[in-house]
Amino acid sequence: MKILVTNDDGINAPGIKILVKSLEHLGDVAVVAPDRERSAVGHALTLHQPLRATKLGKNSFAVDGTPTDCVNLGIHSLLSFKPDLVISGINHGGNLGDDVTYSGTVSAAMEATLMGIPAFAISLVVNGVGANFDAAGAFAARLAGVISKHGLPNDTFLNVNVPDLPVDMLRTPLITIQGKRRYEGMIIDKIDPRGRNYYWVGTVDVNFFDIEGTDYHAVSRGHISITPLHLDLTNYQSFSALKEWDLS
Repeated sequence: MKILVTNDDGINAPGIKILVKSLEHLGDVAVVAPDRERSAVGHALTLHQPLRATKLGKNSFAVDGTPTDCVNLGIHSLLSFKPDLVISGINHGGNLGDDVTYSGTVSAAMEATLMGIPAFAISLVVNGVGANFDAAGAFAARLAGVISKHGLPNDTFLNVNVPDLPVDMLRTPLITIQGKRRYEGMIIDKIDPRGRNYYWVGTVDVNFFDIEGTDYHAVSRGHISITPLHLDLTNYQSFSALKEWDLS
């Protein structure tokens, strides 16, 4: 296999290093990742300034851009081969429920899917420092092998969340649906020493509805969650209601 690895925590993050090590027995592993943390940048693409890529080794590049930029540069410019699979992670922290829309980790897998390359994002759902990247790495390698054998359904990429548990404590992986987050006050409004307002976003612990069958429900009970996502965001169930509108 030829595998492209990226992330949004930056090329020096422990998760991506363990992921690469876990995958090396499967074939050629290339790394094209941001030169620093780019968490919560979503599917952003850099259009109004040039990008720079620093070669750190054979098929290893640090890019001063987003995870989406990294996938684009890796496939179209930096690498001498087209990858068979793109893996984004291992993210330090879960990407559950509605948070997938913010996630640079998930968006990198989405970008690969747009280019017709099988992909998955993988995250370690940590409650503290995060001790079990090895367990997540082992599962990433196992899943990569399965995808190599069976492929993925059309227009589908996977969002994988692994509980922060040792391998022997992880329960059976489950295919799940995307969960729902509880939206509460997440902005702190303060005044700096010069009398100007400033704001901190995302300062409250994220909570999810504990709905059976969702990614959160599975992970909170020790299961690895595998959520199939797709590119078509159309809400087909809304058609009948919207057709009742008088828009003439």
